[in-house]
Amino acid sequence: MKISIIIPNYNGEELLKKNLPKVISVVGDSEIIIVDDASVDGSFAVLASFKENIKVIKNEKNLGFSSTVNRGVREAKGEIIILLNTDVVPEKDFLKPLLEHFQDEKIFAVGCMDKSIEDSKIVLRGRGVGQWKRGFLVHSRGEVNKTNTLWVGGGSGAFRKSIWDKLGGFDKLYNPFYWEDIDLSYRALKSGYKILFEPKSVVTHEHEKGAIKSTYSNFKVKTLAYRNQFIFVWKNATDFDLQFAHLFWLPYHFLKALARFDLSFFKGFFMAFFLLPKIISSSLESQKLFVKKDIDVIKTCS
Repeated sequence: MKISIIIPNYNGEELLKKNLPKVISVVGDSEIIIVDDASVDGSFAVLASFKENIKVIKNEKNLGFSSTVNRGVREAKGEIIILLNTDVVPEKDFLKPLLEHFQDEKIFAVGCMDKSIEDSKIVLRGRGVGQWKRGFLVHSRGEVNKTNTLWVGGGSGAFRKSIWDKLGGFDKLYNPFYWEDIDLSYRALKSGYKILFEPKSVVTHEHEKGAIKSTYSNFKVKTLAYRNQFIFVWKNATDFDLQFAHLFWLPYHFLKALARFDLSFFKGFFMAFFLLPKIISSSLESQKLFVKKDIDVIKTCS
């Protein structure tokens, strides 16, 4: 089973220096592809210093996470794609537990146990749960003593390339970041494929050192999160009762945002609204593969 490691990079000079040697030592002779999203720091000088056979692809302009990862996957030769962010370090032997699951041809993706460093504490992440509530998909961290999950994270997970290609990969509507991995996983589940969480495959994730925290303001991050939350609902909620609930609860959400003077909510909504024709087009394309209802997906991932 051929493996390709895809690492998206944006201004990750210091992270590459620190973490790439550790990744190389763990993944053996697997293909390694680093896709640089038009970095302006010293990332290329760092990559040039490695003697290992690493393929480096450069975006001529900054495209965002979805487009950058998709480009790497297109170039990959492996049957299984391992996505790792530059701020993620896999532990020794993390590959074996992931790969064992792909004996089942219906498995699309398997997520890792994410030892997330947050405020100098370790929070175990990697399994996601969610529910439709007041017109939105509300997602959260799930307990790590189960293997079912609502999504596999784009920063530390394994994906079957043939199914990735069939689903169309990450949707570029979510650029520059957030919700793209939840969207892809949700579409996979609605299309009849399986995804899992593997607690024995462990990575360490230093979130605070990634490109998002160092590049974008809190307001911008929050606005994009709201925008992409709207995109997700408008694109993926096909059960009539969910569509009705979303419209019914919108005035409540607008009033609540107004009361707390949450300008990012309103900006996120209008940014999504102007993308509506593209969202509808993407939704219609995705629905060609759907074989399950929204309610059935959520029942299996709670």
